[in-house]
Amino acid sequence: MNTGSKSTKPSRTLAAMKYGVNTMVWTTRITEQHSALFSRIREWGFDGVELFLSPSEPASIPAVRRILDGAGLERTACSVLPREANLIDADAQVRARGGEFLQQCIARTAELGCKLICGPLYAALGMMSGRPRTDDEWKRAVEGLHAAAERARTFGITLCIEPLNRFETYFLNTLADASQLAHDVGEPNVLIHFDTFHANIEEKDPADSLRAVAKDLGHVHISENDRGVPGTGHNDWRGILGALKEMGYQGWMTIESFAQPEPELAAAAAIWRDLAPSGDELAREGLRFITALSQEIDVSTKRTARARGVR
Repeated sequence: MNTGSKSTKPSRTLAAMKYGVNTMVWTTRITEQHSALFSRIREWGFDGVELFLSPSEPASIPAVRRILDGAGLERTACSVLPREANLIDADAQVRARGGEFLQQCIARTAELGCKLICGPLYAALGMMSGRPRTDDEWKRAVEGLHAAAERARTFGITLCIEPLNRFETYFLNTLADASQLAHDVGEPNVLIHFDTFHANIEEKDPADSLRAVAKDLGHVHISENDRGVPGTGHNDWRGILGALKEMGYQGWMTIESFAQPEPELAAAAAIWRDLAPSGDELAREGLRFITALSQEIDVSTKRTARARGVR
């Protein structure tokens, strides 16, 4: 997301991005006991972490914030709506619980020191209707997200809405639809969240889909096509990073893959085998791959520009 003045040109180098890792690589329950993990994350070269938030997790925001501050790590947040707090439900009481859930998560995002919360913030994860979404559901999502965005704006927080694959939601599957939803909400602090895993399933060409929503992009998750270590599968990493470079994207590129997920997360993401020997190896190798390829693309682009006489 370009937050500079109109006279400032966006950087055309991938080095301008920040690299993060979602703590769900290891666990959904972060406490002060994870201080050594945060130290390792910083030593590996990450700029920050992304933490899973709910009204009850992390249990002690002040303790976690102190540890992150001490490790020198910036942070973002992610969340999902539970079934009993579905923002698009026909039952007004269920929708109200969804709105309250988001309000609490936004307040906790601010308490943690984050300026961004992302995820499928529009509907309950895993809810399936057996039919396409309806116009009424769309209107409910717009209304609920509008109210959440107004609250988030008081904290200077951006909401990034993430389209998921068809096996996790029926409501929002493509970047184009996510862009339309953000436009219908009509708040400047509502942008879209691109995830390479979901795009590999739903987009005909993830890189071209990115270019089409360039002005609305606020956050990026990187994960391999099987949710394993980035760079070990068939995702079009060169095409995706090339598109981000062309767009002048300067936001977060956060690894959200899963090594040996906890039972609750495994059930939600339908992961039935270990996808990496450990969370540490997944994070280290994923960062090594994505930074090396980013540097290679930057260098290659500079060489091409020089060959054409462009500075």
